[in-house]
Amino acid sequence: MSQSSDDLPRPGEFFQLEPDARRGGKGHGVVFENVTNLLTPPRVILRPRSGGFPALRETPRLVYRPERGSPPQDLEGGMSGYWLVSDRLRRVMEEVDAGAFSFADVTCEASDGSQSGGYSLCDVTHTLDALNEETSVLHIEQSDEFEAGKFYDLTGEVRLAFRPEALQGAHVFRLAFHGGVFCDRVFRAAVEEAGIFSPGQSNGLWLCDVVNR
Repeated sequence: MSQSSDDLPRPGEFFQLEPDARRGGKGHGVVFENVTNLLTPPRVILRPRSGGFPALRETPRLVYRPERGSPPQDLEGGMSGYWLVSDRLRRVMEEVDAGAFSFADVTCEASDGSQSGGYSLCDVTHTLDALNEETSVLHIEQSDEFEAGKFYDLTGEVRLAFRPEALQGAHVFRLAFHGGVFCDRVFRAAVEEAGIFSPGQSNGLWLCDVVNR
């Protein structure tokens, strides 16, 4: 069966979204001070396997320590399975696709004990089986070793296409059989409009075109 042009991978439509690791050095210097108190054994990170936030016994407490690294940008990783997002990025997330995210309020302090604020923990909780496997270019690994029976390997040549009927208007989502976070051009345009992201200034966001990889 021939495919319509709408079924084919097209650049500029979808992006993989993750914290920008190109900064180098030590990275950010934010320390999750009370994470040990919040863990649910035997988990060694706070984020449950199913995603979202568990019942929190106390408010997550974050402290910025300059000796550990740079001040946080709008998007940072390494928070016991979660992202750290600025207030302005959280506003964009909630405005564009509120149902895609779960947030936890935190207390933020400078190393001298003063309150700095302005951040939340964030998880992308909307997961979709939306990849058009017939028209995409990628390696699909199938094995009982994978919890879901298969895994999308996005190394090497990759050109991804998504099924519109499966997206159902979602702008940000995790991809079933991979776990990474993806967004569309609507979300990219929103973070650009908010002054958070531009090709020359990432402010912690890495948006990699799923066709031009």
